[in-house]
Amino acid sequence: MNRRDFIQAGVAAAACGAIARSDSAWSQAPAASRAVGSTPSYLSDVSELYQQDPRKAAVQWFRDAKFGLFLHYGLYSLLGRHEWVQYKEKIRVAEYAKLVDRFRADRFDPDRITDMALDAGMKYINLTTRHHDSFCLFDSKYTDFKSVNSPAKRDFVGEFAEQCAAKGLGFYLYYSHGRDWRHPHAPNNGDWGGAARPDYDPRESHYKYGDEHDLQVYVEFMHNQITELLTNYGPIGAIWLDGHATPASRPNKMGQFKCQELYDHIHALQPQVLVSYKQGLLGTEDFRAPERNWKGESDVPLEICDTLQPHGWGYTKADDGKHKSADQVMQMLKSAEKSRANLLLNSGPMPDGSIPPEDVKALEQVGQRLRRRQANPGS
Repeated sequence: MNRRDFIQAGVAAAACGAIARSDSAWSQAPAASRAVGSTPSYLSDVSELYQQDPRKAAVQWFRDAKFGLFLHYGLYSLLGRHEWVQYKEKIRVAEYAKLVDRFRADRFDPDRITDMALDAGMKYINLTTRHHDSFCLFDSKYTDFKSVNSPAKRDFVGEFAEQCAAKGLGFYLYYSHGRDWRHPHAPNNGDWGGAARPDYDPRESHYKYGDEHDLQVYVEFMHNQITELLTNYGPIGAIWLDGHATPASRPNKMGQFKCQELYDHIHALQPQVLVSYKQGLLGTEDFRAPERNWKGESDVPLEICDTLQPHGWGYTKADDGKHKSADQVMQMLKSAEKSRANLLLNSGPMPDGSIPPEDVKALEQVGQRLRRRQANPGS
């Protein structure tokens, strides 16, 4: 019996009950009772500590995890020109929205992807629930701009939550926080630096300006969506916020984003959930997650994120044939280890949702090497 069959046989009976309990009991129980409830599957190795202090257990688990999979997938993947294509090419909001009608994701398979991650020796997966274009890979009642309204008609956060819970993987959720290229009340250029929105000329009529613009409408929108992510999908490992440059660009106004209130709200909803805001925004985050060749010291756990493509996070067709090899990934793991950091390694699924073959091959070889090293630690 191969590993995939073993997993399916071993969890089939438990999945229905365990995942159902995860989705219903966790979403309905008050936060105080969750702290002493059943241990999330990915924290089974620290179950005893979890019963005493869920967040401390999650931090300890994260320090030991070492290796995770990052996934950037969305409407931008259809164009194959990087996840910032709307911004860089100044594609109008209405024109960009037409991509929804083409979003089928026929080969975006959470079962296969989680198997691939396990084979590679990864301990957690971080999925872009909503990137800067504001398109959601989950069913949110606060927007119509979401995957369930596309031809795919799927809630990918829900699908990954089930697979991760069944297979003992941590499930981390990327969420674009300070930057949004669609929401009318998101930060505008000028008020929040020069890179909050695409530099449209003439200006984008979809946005609100001046006295009509109310940042607090957007802050509430983000609060409500993060609440959905933490109440509808069972135990979550972390909320991974992105958009650092926008609130940080105006330190005297940064309080308008109510970040500490959001952090406290996240911890109240699920006590084990960790919060990150890239390299750190307030200094109260549970871990730092800078990009690539970050240097320095950290007083909290550290995760360095990098790409299998030469540089881009979302699928970039021009980079086909140039993705990083297993040798390069092993070197990245070694470098992260020297920094006492985890490596969060990104793959940008192709337009149909399939993982680029180069990435599949590299991760398969990495997994083989890590298993050999584990079996022969002195070699």
